[in-house]
Amino acid sequence: MTLDRSPWVRLALYLIFIVGIAVIVLRAATDSNFADDPLRGAMFGLVIAATAVVILDANHEAAGGRNGRVILLLGGLAGHIMLVRGISMMVDAQAFPGQMKFLLIPFALTPMIHAVLLGRGIGTYSTIYSTLLGSLVMPKQDVLLYMAVSLVCGLVAVQASYRVRKRVQLLRAGVYAGVASLLLCIMFSRIDLMPGMDDQLEGLKIAGWSSLAAMGMGILIALLVSGLLPVLEGAFALTTDISWLELSDLNHKLLRRLQLEAPGTFHHSLVVASLAEAAAESVGANAAMCRVCAYYHDIGKLNKPEYFIENQAEGMENPHNALTPTMSALIIIAHVKDGVDLAVKHKLNPRVIDIIQEHHGDSLVTYFHRRAQEQKKTELEKVEKGLENPEDLPKIDEKNFRYPGPRPRTRESGIVSLADIVESASRSLKKPTPAKIRTMVEDLVNGRVCDGQLDDCALSMRDLAKVKDSFCATLRSMLHTRIDYPKEDDRSTLGRKSDLEKRQGNGSKTQQIKPVPTPAPSDQPQQRAAS
Repeated sequence: MTLDRSPWVRLALYLIFIVGIAVIVLRAATDSNFADDPLRGAMFGLVIAATAVVILDANHEAAGGRNGRVILLLGGLAGHIMLVRGISMMVDAQAFPGQMKFLLIPFALTPMIHAVLLGRGIGTYSTIYSTLLGSLVMPKQDVLLYMAVSLVCGLVAVQASYRVRKRVQLLRAGVYAGVASLLLCIMFSRIDLMPGMDDQLEGLKIAGWSSLAAMGMGILIALLVSGLLPVLEGAFALTTDISWLELSDLNHKLLRRLQLEAPGTFHHSLVVASLAEAAAESVGANAAMCRVCAYYHDIGKLNKPEYFIENQAEGMENPHNALTPTMSALIIIAHVKDGVDLAVKHKLNPRVIDIIQEHHGDSLVTYFHRRAQEQKKTELEKVEKGLENPEDLPKIDEKNFRYPGPRPRTRESGIVSLADIVESASRSLKKPTPAKIRTMVEDLVNGRVCDGQLDDCALSMRDLAKVKDSFCATLRSMLHTRIDYPKEDDRSTLGRKSDLEKRQGNGSKTQQIKPVPTPAPSDQPQQRAAS
Protein backbone atom coordinates (compact mmCIF):
# COMPACT_ATOMS: atom_id res chain seq x y z
CA MET A 1 0.00 0.00 0.00
CA THR A 2 2.96 2.33 0.64
CA LEU A 3 4.24 1.87 -2.93
CA ASP A 4 0.72 2.31 -4.28
CA ARG A 5 0.50 5.82 -2.81
CA SER A 6 4.16 6.84 -2.93
CA PRO A 7 4.60 10.24 -4.68
CA TRP A 8 8.12 9.25 -5.77
CA VAL A 9 6.86 6.13 -7.52
CA ARG A 10 4.15 8.24 -9.15
CA LEU A 11 6.71 10.78 -10.34
CA ALA A 12 8.81 7.99 -11.84
CA LEU A 13 5.74 6.65 -13.67
CA TYR A 14 5.00 10.10 -15.06
CA LEU A 15 8.55 10.51 -16.36
CA ILE A 16 8.57 7.03 -17.92
CA PHE A 17 5.30 7.79 -19.71
CA ILE A 18 6.47 11.17 -21.04
CA VAL A 19 9.80 9.83 -22.29
CA GLY A 20 8.18 6.68 -23.66
CA ILE A 21 5.67 8.64 -25.76
CA ALA A 22 8.48 10.80 -27.14
CA VAL A 23 10.42 7.67 -28.15
CA ILE A 24 7.37 6.06 -29.80
CA VAL A 25 6.69 9.20 -31.85
CA LEU A 26 10.37 9.49 -32.78
CA ARG A 27 10.49 5.91 -34.09
CA ALA A 28 7.21 6.35 -35.99
CA ALA A 29 8.28 9.50 -37.82
CA THR A 30 9.20 7.75 -41.11
CA ASP A 31 5.89 8.40 -42.88
CA SER A 32 4.06 10.68 -40.45
CA ASN A 33 3.85 14.47 -40.50
CA PHE A 34 7.32 14.56 -38.95
CA ALA A 35 9.19 12.50 -41.55
CA ASP A 36 11.42 15.48 -42.35
CA ASP A 37 12.09 16.36 -38.71
CA PRO A 38 11.67 13.39 -36.31
CA LEU A 39 12.96 15.35 -33.31
CA ARG A 40 10.22 17.90 -33.81
CA GLY A 41 7.64 15.12 -33.65
CA ALA A 42 9.24 13.76 -30.49
CA MET A 43 8.96 17.22 -28.92
CA PHE A 44 5.26 17.37 -29.79
CA GLY A 45 4.80 13.98 -28.17
CA LEU A 46 6.73 15.12 -25.11
CA VAL A 47 4.58 18.24 -24.67
CA ILE A 48 1.22 16.46 -25.17
CA ALA A 49 2.25 13.65 -22.80
CA ALA A 50 3.29 16.24 -20.20
CA THR A 51 -0.11 17.95 -20.40
CA ALA A 52 -1.77 14.53 -19.98
CA VAL A 53 0.21 13.98 -16.77
CA VAL A 54 -0.59 17.45 -15.40
CA ILE A 55 -4.32 17.13 -16.05
CA LEU A 56 -4.40 13.64 -14.56
CA ASP A 57 -2.65 14.75 -11.38
CA ALA A 58 -4.65 17.98 -10.99
CA ASN A 59 -8.18 16.99 -12.01
CA HIS A 60 -8.48 13.24 -11.48
CA GLU A 61 -7.43 12.60 -7.89
CA ALA A 62 -9.31 9.31 -7.64
CA ALA A 63 -7.19 7.79 -10.41
CA GLY A 64 -4.03 9.87 -10.00
CA GLY A 65 -3.78 9.22 -6.26
CA ARG A 66 -3.16 5.49 -6.66
CA ASN A 67 -0.06 4.33 -8.52
CA GLY A 68 -1.75 1.14 -9.68
CA ARG A 69 -4.42 3.17 -11.42
CA VAL A 70 -1.79 5.47 -12.89
CA ILE A 71 -0.14 2.42 -14.45
CA LEU A 72 -3.50 1.25 -15.81
CA LEU A 73 -4.32 4.64 -17.29
CA LEU A 74 -1.00 5.82 -18.68
CA GLY A 75 0.09 2.30 -19.62
CA GLY A 76 -3.18 1.88 -21.47
CA LEU A 77 -2.60 5.09 -23.43
CA ALA A 78 0.95 4.09 -24.34
CA GLY A 79 -0.20 0.62 -25.38
CA HIS A 80 -3.00 2.13 -27.46
CA ILE A 81 -0.53 4.34 -29.36
CA MET A 82 1.76 1.38 -30.05
CA LEU A 83 -1.21 -0.69 -31.27
CA VAL A 84 -2.37 2.10 -33.59
CA ARG A 85 1.12 2.46 -35.02
CA GLY A 86 1.55 -1.29 -35.38
CA ILE A 87 -1.66 -1.74 -37.33
CA SER A 88 -1.03 1.23 -39.62
CA MET A 89 2.51 0.02 -40.40
CA MET A 90 2.61 -3.77 -40.17
CA VAL A 91 -0.60 -4.87 -41.92
CA ASP A 92 0.14 -5.98 -45.45
CA ALA A 93 -1.14 -3.34 -47.84
CA GLN A 94 -1.66 -5.98 -50.56
CA ALA A 95 -3.99 -8.04 -48.39
CA PHE A 96 -5.73 -5.02 -46.90
CA PRO A 97 -6.36 -1.84 -48.91
CA GLY A 98 -5.76 1.51 -47.23
CA GLN A 99 -9.37 2.00 -46.15
CA MET A 100 -9.54 -1.54 -44.74
CA LYS A 101 -6.29 -1.07 -42.84
CA PHE A 102 -7.62 2.14 -41.28
CA LEU A 103 -10.82 0.43 -40.13
CA LEU A 104 -8.86 -2.29 -38.30
CA ILE A 105 -7.65 0.28 -35.76
CA PRO A 106 -9.43 -0.35 -32.38
CA PHE A 107 -10.42 3.29 -31.80
CA ALA A 108 -12.61 2.64 -28.73
CA LEU A 109 -10.61 -0.11 -27.01
CA THR A 110 -8.68 1.86 -24.39
CA PRO A 111 -11.42 4.47 -23.71
CA MET A 112 -13.95 1.69 -23.10
CA ILE A 113 -11.65 -0.18 -20.71
CA HIS A 114 -10.92 2.99 -18.75
CA ALA A 115 -14.58 4.02 -18.66
CA VAL A 116 -15.74 0.67 -17.29
CA LEU A 117 -12.95 0.36 -14.72
CA LEU A 118 -12.38 3.99 -13.66
CA GLY A 119 -15.53 5.89 -14.61
CA ARG A 120 -16.91 8.08 -17.35
CA GLY A 121 -14.67 11.05 -16.56
CA ILE A 122 -11.51 8.99 -16.98
CA GLY A 123 -12.97 7.41 -20.12
CA THR A 124 -13.44 10.85 -21.65
CA TYR A 125 -9.91 11.84 -20.64
CA SER A 126 -8.61 8.64 -22.25
CA THR A 127 -10.54 9.36 -25.45
CA ILE A 128 -9.06 12.83 -25.84
CA TYR A 129 -5.44 11.83 -25.22
CA SER A 130 -5.55 8.60 -27.19
CA THR A 131 -6.74 10.77 -30.09
CA LEU A 132 -4.09 13.47 -29.67
CA LEU A 133 -1.22 11.04 -29.17
CA GLY A 134 -2.41 8.63 -31.85
CA SER A 135 -2.53 11.40 -34.43
CA LEU A 136 1.24 11.83 -33.99
CA VAL A 137 1.98 8.31 -35.26
CA MET A 138 -0.58 8.05 -38.08
CA PRO A 139 0.37 8.44 -41.75
CA LYS A 140 -0.02 12.09 -42.72
CA GLN A 141 -2.94 11.45 -45.10
CA ASP A 142 -4.98 9.80 -42.32
CA VAL A 143 -4.34 12.19 -39.43
CA LEU A 144 -7.49 14.34 -39.62
CA LEU A 145 -9.77 11.38 -40.31
CA TYR A 146 -8.19 9.48 -37.43
CA MET A 147 -8.83 12.38 -35.05
CA ALA A 148 -12.50 12.64 -36.04
CA VAL A 149 -13.22 8.90 -35.92
CA SER A 150 -11.21 8.32 -32.73
CA LEU A 151 -12.94 11.14 -30.84
CA VAL A 152 -16.46 10.19 -31.89
CA CYS A 153 -16.05 6.42 -31.46
CA GLY A 154 -14.34 6.85 -28.08
CA LEU A 155 -17.04 9.18 -26.74
CA VAL A 156 -19.82 6.93 -28.04
CA ALA A 157 -18.24 3.89 -26.36
CA VAL A 158 -17.70 5.77 -23.09
CA GLN A 159 -21.28 7.01 -22.92
CA ALA A 160 -22.72 3.61 -23.88
CA SER A 161 -20.61 1.76 -21.28
CA TYR A 162 -21.46 4.04 -18.35
CA ARG A 163 -22.54 2.04 -15.29
CA VAL A 164 -22.49 -1.26 -17.16
CA ARG A 165 -24.12 -4.04 -15.13
CA LYS A 166 -24.38 -6.76 -17.77
CA ARG A 167 -21.80 -7.95 -20.26
CA VAL A 168 -24.33 -7.67 -23.07
CA GLN A 169 -24.23 -3.90 -22.51
CA LEU A 170 -20.56 -3.98 -23.47
CA LEU A 171 -21.51 -5.68 -26.72
CA ARG A 172 -24.07 -2.96 -27.37
CA ALA A 173 -21.44 -0.27 -26.73
CA GLY A 174 -19.13 -1.98 -29.22
CA VAL A 175 -21.86 -2.08 -31.85
CA TYR A 176 -22.56 1.63 -31.34
CA ALA A 177 -18.85 2.43 -31.74
CA GLY A 178 -18.70 0.33 -34.91
CA VAL A 179 -21.74 2.11 -36.37
CA ALA A 180 -20.18 5.49 -35.57
CA SER A 181 -16.94 4.48 -37.28
CA LEU A 182 -18.82 3.25 -40.36
CA LEU A 183 -20.91 6.41 -40.70
CA LEU A 184 -17.92 8.72 -40.36
CA CYS A 185 -15.91 6.77 -42.92
CA ILE A 186 -18.83 6.99 -45.34
CA MET A 187 -19.27 10.69 -44.58
CA PHE A 188 -15.60 11.45 -45.28
CA SER A 189 -15.51 9.19 -48.38
CA ARG A 190 -13.13 6.62 -46.89
CA ILE A 191 -15.76 4.01 -47.79
CA ASP A 192 -17.19 4.59 -51.26
CA LEU A 193 -20.68 3.12 -51.57
CA MET A 194 -21.08 4.39 -55.17
CA PRO A 195 -18.01 3.29 -57.15
CA GLY A 196 -17.55 4.14 -60.83
CA MET A 197 -18.95 2.00 -63.65
CA ASP A 198 -15.54 0.63 -64.67
CA ASP A 199 -14.87 -1.26 -61.43
CA GLN A 200 -18.30 -1.16 -59.83
CA LEU A 201 -18.33 -4.82 -58.76
CA GLU A 202 -14.87 -4.62 -57.22
CA GLY A 203 -15.74 -1.30 -55.56
CA LEU A 204 -18.92 -2.68 -54.03
CA LYS A 205 -16.99 -5.69 -52.79
CA ILE A 206 -14.39 -3.47 -51.09
CA ALA A 207 -17.15 -1.26 -49.62
CA GLY A 208 -18.92 -4.31 -48.24
CA TRP A 209 -15.78 -5.72 -46.67
CA SER A 210 -14.91 -2.30 -45.24
CA SER A 211 -18.36 -1.92 -43.69
CA LEU A 212 -18.06 -5.39 -42.22
CA ALA A 213 -14.61 -4.52 -40.86
CA ALA A 214 -15.94 -1.39 -39.14
CA MET A 215 -18.82 -3.24 -37.47
CA GLY A 216 -16.73 -6.31 -36.73
CA MET A 217 -13.99 -4.28 -35.05
CA GLY A 218 -16.57 -2.68 -32.72
CA ILE A 219 -17.89 -6.10 -31.72
CA LEU A 220 -14.35 -7.48 -31.35
CA ILE A 221 -13.46 -4.58 -29.05
CA ALA A 222 -16.48 -5.35 -26.84
CA LEU A 223 -15.48 -9.02 -26.63
CA LEU A 224 -11.88 -8.12 -25.77
CA VAL A 225 -13.00 -5.73 -23.03
CA SER A 226 -15.36 -8.35 -21.60
CA GLY A 227 -12.56 -10.91 -21.50
CA LEU A 228 -9.94 -8.52 -20.09
CA LEU A 229 -12.10 -7.10 -17.29
CA PRO A 230 -11.64 -9.97 -14.78
CA VAL A 231 -7.87 -9.93 -15.33
CA LEU A 232 -7.60 -6.15 -14.97
CA GLU A 233 -9.90 -6.08 -11.93
CA GLY A 234 -7.72 -8.62 -10.15
CA ALA A 235 -4.45 -7.00 -11.18
CA PHE A 236 -5.41 -3.45 -10.14
CA ALA A 237 -7.80 -4.19 -7.23
CA LEU A 238 -10.82 -2.68 -8.99
CA THR A 239 -14.44 -3.80 -9.01
CA THR A 240 -16.91 -2.99 -11.78
CA ASP A 241 -20.68 -2.94 -11.51
CA ILE A 242 -20.70 -6.26 -13.38
CA SER A 243 -18.70 -7.85 -10.57
CA TRP A 244 -20.83 -6.19 -7.88
CA LEU A 245 -23.90 -7.67 -9.52
CA GLU A 246 -22.29 -11.11 -9.46
CA LEU A 247 -21.38 -10.64 -5.78
CA SER A 248 -25.01 -9.84 -4.89
CA ASP A 249 -25.96 -13.52 -5.14
CA LEU A 250 -27.76 -14.42 -1.89
CA ASN A 251 -26.55 -18.01 -2.14
CA HIS A 252 -23.10 -17.10 -0.84
CA LYS A 253 -22.05 -19.32 2.06
CA LEU A 254 -22.05 -16.48 4.60
CA LEU A 255 -25.45 -15.19 3.54
CA ARG A 256 -26.90 -18.70 3.70
CA ARG A 257 -25.60 -19.01 7.25
CA LEU A 258 -27.11 -15.64 8.07
CA GLN A 259 -30.51 -16.78 6.80
CA LEU A 260 -30.44 -19.93 8.96
CA GLU A 261 -28.63 -18.81 12.11
CA ALA A 262 -29.59 -15.13 12.34
CA PRO A 263 -32.79 -14.62 10.32
CA GLY A 264 -33.56 -11.29 11.98
CA THR A 265 -30.16 -9.91 11.02
CA PHE A 266 -30.59 -11.27 7.49
CA HIS A 267 -33.91 -9.45 7.07
CA HIS A 268 -32.39 -6.30 8.56
CA SER A 269 -29.55 -6.50 6.02
CA LEU A 270 -31.98 -6.84 3.10
CA VAL A 271 -33.87 -3.72 4.17
CA VAL A 272 -30.63 -1.79 4.72
CA ALA A 273 -29.56 -2.83 1.21
CA SER A 274 -32.77 -1.42 -0.29
CA LEU A 275 -32.42 1.83 1.64
CA ALA A 276 -28.73 2.24 0.77
CA GLU A 277 -29.15 1.40 -2.91
CA ALA A 278 -31.95 3.93 -3.43
CA ALA A 279 -30.04 6.63 -1.51
CA ALA A 280 -26.84 5.96 -3.49
CA GLU A 281 -28.69 6.32 -6.78
CA SER A 282 -30.11 9.67 -5.64
CA VAL A 283 -26.62 11.15 -5.07
CA GLY A 284 -24.76 9.40 -7.90
CA ALA A 285 -22.78 7.01 -5.68
CA ASN A 286 -22.17 3.35 -6.53
CA ALA A 287 -25.57 1.79 -5.84
CA ALA A 288 -24.52 -1.77 -6.70
CA MET A 289 -21.63 -1.57 -4.24
CA CYS A 290 -23.93 -0.23 -1.51
CA ARG A 291 -26.34 -3.12 -1.98
CA VAL A 292 -23.65 -5.81 -1.79
CA CYS A 293 -21.87 -4.24 1.19
CA ALA A 294 -25.17 -3.87 3.04
CA TYR A 295 -25.79 -7.61 2.62
CA TYR A 296 -22.54 -8.39 4.47
CA HIS A 297 -22.21 -5.47 6.89
CA ASP A 298 -23.50 -7.42 9.93
CA ILE A 299 -22.09 -10.90 9.28
CA GLY A 300 -20.11 -10.58 12.52
CA LYS A 301 -23.36 -11.21 14.41
CA LEU A 302 -23.13 -14.87 13.35
CA ASN A 303 -20.80 -15.56 16.27
CA LYS A 304 -23.40 -14.60 18.91
CA PRO A 305 -26.74 -14.04 17.13
CA GLU A 306 -28.86 -14.42 20.28
CA TYR A 307 -27.31 -11.29 21.82
CA PHE A 308 -28.90 -9.06 19.16
CA ILE A 309 -32.51 -8.04 19.60
CA GLU A 310 -33.62 -8.77 16.02
CA ASN A 311 -32.75 -12.48 16.51
CA GLN A 312 -34.52 -12.90 19.84
CA ALA A 313 -37.84 -14.70 19.52
CA GLU A 314 -40.88 -13.57 21.46
CA GLY A 315 -40.80 -14.96 24.98
CA MET A 316 -37.08 -15.66 24.79
CA GLU A 317 -35.07 -14.43 27.76
CA ASN A 318 -32.67 -11.64 26.89
CA PRO A 319 -29.12 -12.87 27.68
CA HIS A 320 -28.03 -9.29 28.41
CA ASN A 321 -30.13 -9.36 31.60
CA ALA A 322 -27.45 -11.50 33.24
CA LEU A 323 -24.56 -9.26 32.13
CA THR A 324 -23.20 -5.90 33.18
CA PRO A 325 -23.68 -3.02 30.70
CA THR A 326 -19.94 -2.94 30.01
CA MET A 327 -19.84 -6.64 29.12
CA SER A 328 -22.95 -6.28 26.96
CA ALA A 329 -21.39 -3.35 25.11
CA LEU A 330 -18.20 -5.36 24.49
CA ILE A 331 -20.24 -8.18 22.94
CA ILE A 332 -22.16 -5.76 20.72
CA ILE A 333 -18.99 -3.94 19.65
CA ALA A 334 -17.17 -7.21 18.92
CA HIS A 335 -19.45 -7.99 15.98
CA VAL A 336 -17.48 -5.51 13.84
CA LYS A 337 -14.16 -7.30 14.42
CA ASP A 338 -15.83 -10.69 14.03
CA GLY A 339 -17.34 -9.54 10.74
CA VAL A 340 -13.96 -8.43 9.41
CA ASP A 341 -12.42 -11.77 10.40
CA LEU A 342 -15.16 -13.72 8.62
CA ALA A 343 -14.88 -11.51 5.53
CA VAL A 344 -11.11 -11.98 5.34
CA LYS A 345 -11.47 -15.72 5.88
CA HIS A 346 -13.98 -16.00 3.02
CA LYS A 347 -11.94 -13.65 0.79
CA LEU A 348 -14.63 -11.03 0.31
CA ASN A 349 -13.97 -7.92 -1.73
CA PRO A 350 -11.74 -5.39 0.12
CA ARG A 351 -14.40 -2.68 -0.29
CA VAL A 352 -16.88 -4.93 1.55
CA ILE A 353 -14.37 -5.41 4.37
CA ASP A 354 -13.87 -1.65 4.63
CA ILE A 355 -17.59 -1.00 5.04
CA ILE A 356 -17.96 -3.79 7.62
CA GLN A 357 -15.23 -2.07 9.62
CA GLU A 358 -16.56 1.47 9.12
CA HIS A 359 -20.35 1.19 9.25
CA HIS A 360 -20.51 2.08 12.97
CA GLY A 361 -17.51 4.43 12.90
CA ASP A 362 -16.49 5.24 16.48
CA SER A 363 -20.07 5.92 17.58
CA LEU A 364 -21.42 5.27 21.07
CA VAL A 365 -23.43 2.20 22.07
CA THR A 366 -26.06 4.49 23.56
CA TYR A 367 -28.42 1.98 25.16
CA PHE A 368 -25.84 0.24 27.34
CA HIS A 369 -24.02 3.48 28.11
CA ARG A 370 -27.25 4.93 29.53
CA ARG A 371 -27.96 1.71 31.36
CA ALA A 372 -24.52 1.91 32.99
CA GLN A 373 -25.18 5.50 34.02
CA GLU A 374 -28.53 4.53 35.55
CA GLN A 375 -26.91 1.73 37.52
CA LYS A 376 -24.24 4.12 38.76
CA LYS A 377 -26.94 6.58 39.81
CA THR A 378 -28.70 3.84 41.78
CA GLU A 379 -25.46 2.84 43.49
CA LEU A 380 -24.75 6.50 44.29
CA GLU A 381 -28.09 6.78 46.07
CA LYS A 382 -27.16 3.75 48.17
CA VAL A 383 -23.84 5.38 49.05
CA GLU A 384 -25.62 8.52 50.16
CA LYS A 385 -27.81 6.39 52.43
CA GLY A 386 -24.74 4.65 53.78
CA LEU A 387 -25.68 1.29 52.33
CA GLU A 388 -22.67 1.03 50.00
CA ASN A 389 -18.96 1.84 50.15
CA PRO A 390 -17.98 4.78 47.84
CA GLU A 391 -14.99 2.80 46.65
CA ASP A 392 -17.34 0.16 45.19
CA LEU A 393 -18.94 2.61 42.77
CA PRO A 394 -18.47 1.42 39.16
CA LYS A 395 -16.32 3.59 36.94
CA ILE A 396 -17.84 4.41 33.56
CA ASP A 397 -15.32 5.03 30.77
CA GLU A 398 -17.03 6.19 27.58
CA LYS A 399 -14.26 4.58 25.50
CA ASN A 400 -15.53 1.16 26.58
CA PHE A 401 -18.88 1.97 24.98
CA ARG A 402 -17.58 3.22 21.62
CA TYR A 403 -16.91 1.23 18.46
CA PRO A 404 -13.22 1.11 17.44
CA GLY A 405 -13.73 2.79 14.06
CA PRO A 406 -12.53 4.03 11.67
CA ARG A 407 -15.28 6.40 10.60
CA PRO A 408 -16.78 6.04 7.11
CA ARG A 409 -14.24 7.16 4.52
CA THR A 410 -16.25 6.89 1.29
CA ARG A 411 -19.68 8.06 0.20
CA GLU A 412 -20.89 4.47 -0.05
CA SER A 413 -19.67 3.66 3.46
CA GLY A 414 -21.43 6.74 4.86
CA ILE A 415 -24.69 5.84 3.12
CA VAL A 416 -24.64 2.25 4.42
CA SER A 417 -23.88 3.56 7.93
CA LEU A 418 -26.90 5.89 7.83
CA ALA A 419 -29.17 3.24 6.31
CA ASP A 420 -28.19 0.86 9.13
CA ILE A 421 -29.26 3.15 11.98
CA VAL A 422 -32.38 4.36 10.14
CA GLU A 423 -33.61 0.81 9.54
CA SER A 424 -32.95 -0.21 13.15
CA ALA A 425 -34.81 2.81 14.54
CA SER A 426 -37.75 2.37 12.15
CA ARG A 427 -38.63 -0.92 13.85
CA SER A 428 -39.60 0.94 17.01
CA LEU A 429 -42.07 3.28 15.28
CA LYS A 430 -45.65 2.72 16.36
CA LYS A 431 -48.31 3.65 13.82
CA PRO A 432 -45.76 5.22 11.43
CA THR A 433 -46.85 8.31 9.55
CA PRO A 434 -44.91 10.39 7.01
CA ALA A 435 -44.33 13.05 9.66
CA LYS A 436 -43.00 10.53 12.20
CA ILE A 437 -40.72 8.96 9.58
CA ARG A 438 -39.36 12.34 8.51
CA THR A 439 -38.69 13.39 12.12
CA MET A 440 -36.93 10.13 12.91
CA VAL A 441 -34.71 10.28 9.81
CA GLU A 442 -33.81 13.94 10.39
CA ASP A 443 -32.89 13.30 14.02
CA LEU A 444 -30.74 10.25 13.26
CA VAL A 445 -28.83 11.78 10.35
CA ASN A 446 -28.31 15.10 12.15
CA GLY A 447 -27.10 13.20 15.21
CA ARG A 448 -24.46 11.40 13.13
CA VAL A 449 -23.37 14.70 11.60
CA CYS A 450 -23.08 16.39 15.00
CA ASP A 451 -21.10 13.43 16.35
CA GLY A 452 -18.60 13.83 13.51
CA GLN A 453 -19.21 10.38 12.09
CA LEU A 454 -19.46 11.70 8.51
CA ASP A 455 -16.48 14.06 8.63
CA ASP A 456 -14.17 11.72 6.70
CA CYS A 457 -16.51 10.80 3.84
CA ALA A 458 -17.31 12.95 0.84
CA LEU A 459 -21.03 13.41 1.50
CA SER A 460 -21.97 17.07 1.20
CA MET A 461 -24.96 18.69 2.91
CA ARG A 462 -26.79 18.61 -0.41
CA ASP A 463 -26.06 14.88 -0.68
CA LEU A 464 -27.34 14.34 2.86
CA ALA A 465 -30.58 16.16 2.04
CA LYS A 466 -31.11 13.82 -0.94
CA VAL A 467 -30.22 10.80 1.19
CA LYS A 468 -32.79 11.79 3.82
CA ASP A 469 -35.47 12.28 1.17
CA SER A 470 -34.66 8.86 -0.27
CA PHE A 471 -34.81 7.18 3.15
CA CYS A 472 -38.19 8.77 3.87
CA ALA A 473 -39.62 7.70 0.52
CA THR A 474 -38.37 4.12 0.90
CA LEU A 475 -39.60 3.80 4.49
CA ARG A 476 -43.02 5.20 3.59
CA SER A 477 -43.42 2.46 1.00
CA MET A 478 -42.22 -0.22 3.45
CA LEU A 479 -44.11 0.91 6.56
CA HIS A 480 -47.43 1.82 4.98
CA THR A 481 -50.54 0.73 6.86
CA ARG A 482 -53.01 -1.85 5.59
CA ILE A 483 -56.74 -2.12 6.09
CA ASP A 484 -58.08 -4.54 8.69
CA TYR A 485 -59.74 -7.44 6.94
CA PRO A 486 -62.94 -8.70 8.61
CA LYS A 487 -62.90 -12.03 10.41
CA GLU A 488 -64.70 -15.10 9.08
CA ASP A 489 -67.87 -14.51 11.19
CA ASP A 490 -68.03 -10.88 10.16
CA ARG A 491 -67.71 -11.77 6.50
CA SER A 492 -70.59 -14.28 6.68
CA THR A 493 -72.80 -11.67 8.35
CA LEU A 494 -71.91 -9.11 5.73
CA GLY A 495 -72.71 -11.64 3.02
CA ARG A 496 -76.22 -12.27 4.44
CA LYS A 497 -76.87 -8.56 4.71
CA SER A 498 -75.74 -8.06 1.13
CA ASP A 499 -78.15 -10.76 -0.13
CA LEU A 500 -81.00 -9.16 1.78
CA GLU A 501 -80.22 -5.73 0.33
CA LYS A 502 -80.17 -7.18 -3.19
CA ARG A 503 -83.58 -8.80 -2.70
CA GLN A 504 -85.01 -5.61 -1.30
CA GLY A 505 -83.67 -3.49 -4.13
CA ASN A 506 -84.86 -5.84 -6.93
CA GLY A 507 -88.60 -5.15 -6.84
CA SER A 508 -89.21 -6.32 -10.42
CA LYS A 509 -88.23 -9.92 -9.68
CA THR A 510 -89.19 -10.41 -6.06
CA GLN A 511 -91.82 -8.93 -3.86
CA GLN A 512 -90.51 -6.01 -1.86
CA ILE A 513 -90.57 -6.68 1.87
CA LYS A 514 -91.87 -3.75 3.80
CA PRO A 515 -91.05 -3.10 7.43
CA VAL A 516 -93.87 -3.87 9.87
CA PRO A 517 -94.48 -1.26 12.57
CA THR A 518 -94.64 -2.57 16.11
CA PRO A 519 -96.20 -0.84 19.09
CA ALA A 520 -93.77 0.92 21.36
CA PRO A 521 -94.05 2.12 24.92
CA SER A 522 -95.08 5.74 25.34
CA ASP A 523 -91.76 6.76 26.90
CA GLN A 524 -89.58 5.39 24.04
CA PRO A 525 -89.46 6.26 20.32
CA GLN A 526 -91.10 3.95 17.86
CA GLN A 527 -88.83 1.19 16.51
CA ARG A 528 -88.97 -0.65 13.22
CA ALA A 529 -88.11 -4.28 12.80
CA ALA A 530 -86.87 -5.50 9.43
CA SER A 531 -87.97 -8.93 8.44
